[in-house]
Order: sequence, then C-alpha cells, then structure tokens
Amino acid sequence: MAFEKTNPRIVRLIGDLKAASRETGAPLWRDVAKRLEKPNRSYAAINLSKINRHTQSNDTVLVAGKVLAAGDIEHSVTVAALNFSSQAMSKIQAAGGKCLMIEKLIALHPKGSGIRILR
Repeated sequence: MAFEKTNPRIVRLIGDLKAASRETGAPLWRDVAKRLEKPNRSYAAINLSKINRHTQSNDTVLVAGKVLAAGDIEHSVTVAALNFSSQAMSKIQAAGGKCLMIEKLIALHPKGSGIRILR
C-alpha cells in the first residue's frame, strides 16, 4: 500500500530538486529529493548545537527537515531547510547567519558545490 505526498509544497520541491539534478548533473539535489520522498517521520530534526559543532564560519548547510533551537550557534552560517522553529531562526540571524528555504538554495547554488547536508 503506497501513499503519496499530499503537501503541495513538498511535491513541487521534490520535482524541482529532480529537475535541478537533471539540468546541472549535481547529485546533491537528487539525494535531497530521495530524502524528502520518505515518510515525514524520517525527516531530519537538527538542533543548533549540532550545526555549531559541524560547521565553520560562512559555511552553507542543508537540512532535509526542520531546524530546532536547542543549543547556541557561535558563528555566521547559511542554513537551508524545509522548516525552521521561530527561535532557531532568530538565533541564526542574531549570530549573523541566514535562513533560507531549500527552494531558494537551488536558485543560489545550482551546481550544489560547497553545501553540506546534515541529518
């Protein structure tokens, strides 16, 4: 018994990721699309403390899920995710970083180079 995604944003995003992968040949976008095709309960839920541990200043990070506010972030970093908690977004921006939706990241970095995926 197969279920289909009912959230139109997720369906459109998966299609856009696959199209970007075909156009640019970047395997990163195909990988993210496959992660988003899985059930919602398997999406990543990443805390700011993990982002802080695994990044340097001015890195770009992609989270195929939600960014949560537990912990602090000590340097500026660009984070692209499916969703952000409001506290996480304010903490990232207070540290000098940026919060982007995945759709925007595709437009800014079509080749996908220099992007880290956290899960």
